[in-house]
Amino acid sequence: MAARRRRSSGGAASSLSDSRPAGGCTATYSVVGQWSGGFQASVKVTAGTTAITGWTVTWRYAGGQTVTQVWNATLTSSGSQVTARNVGYNGALGAGASAEFGFLGSGAAEVPALTCTAA
Repeated sequence: MAARRRRSSGGAASSLSDSRPAGGCTATYSVVGQWSGGFQASVKVTAGTTAITGWTVTWRYAGGQTVTQVWNATLTSSGSQVTARNVGYNGALGAGASAEFGFLGSGAAEVPALTCTAA
């Protein structure tokens, strides 16, 4: 079963209700699958009530997990801090529109708190 948590650009984790911030974005993290020593996850980025031209999603892993492969985003990490940014074809989102990126990771799957920042 997929685990999910969403955090808007300036608040604590919230329910999965549809409450999009004006001019911002939200991000929802889902564990797609897991196996001994690894996992697959996806993140859905949704624009708020106005269009955005790009997005950045950040999170911190607590258990030493690392991202080993990513698609539909550019990803950087430093220690436990992970930053994913849109690629050229999925950054501009109309109001309420969404884009999704995915990745493979090593370690035990967890659902971290996300921060989504719109450009």
